[in-house]
Amino acid sequence: MKLYYSPGACSLSPHIALYEAGLPFQAVLAPTKTKKLPDGTDFTTLNTKGYVPLLELDDGQRLTEGPAIVQYIADQVPAKKLAPAFGTMERYRLMEWLNFITSELHKGFSPLFTPGMPAEAQAMAKAKLGERMAWVDGQLAGKSFLLGDDFTVADAYLFTVAGWGKYVGVDISHLANLGAYLGRVAARPAVQAALKAEGLLK
Repeated sequence: MKLYYSPGACSLSPHIALYEAGLPFQAVLAPTKTKKLPDGTDFTTLNTKGYVPLLELDDGQRLTEGPAIVQYIADQVPAKKLAPAFGTMERYRLMEWLNFITSELHKGFSPLFTPGMPAEAQAMAKAKLGERMAWVDGQLAGKSFLLGDDFTVADAYLFTVAGWGKYVGVDISHLANLGAYLGRVAARPAVQAALKAEGLLK
């Protein structure tokens, strides 16, 4: 498989998931600004949406959208428990979290990474993200991970998105549960491996 990624972008989530799953893959740098792959190929010829992540399967099929990609990865190795089994209430809880992270957190950061966004719009985005992060902090009380004791692909996604706050001035330092949680996730060997592979950790 090939994972097309940009360092620190939302593609870090499936990058972590692939290391957690122990699946063989090749990571291909797909810069978000230039859209030029290392071999000179225009990334948009592979993914017409023009953004990462993109997972190319061994049979040549391509899968886009992080929440779909991470569930595909998890389902290749059920024994790793990166996603609960289909049909269980726990699986729907996983999808509930993936949807929340993608719509309420991930998209909430978009105005803060958009050049020329008015200060008032940025302030509104930061305030809303602060509310959402505080809610997540409450949900993490007494839990190791989002679904309980087992690390899942939803944790890889939350870790990735919550980490963007430090780049755009969204302060979460006062959220003790979330802070401790991010520390636990960061300490995982697979997370360390993905961060190093993307040049985010020396």
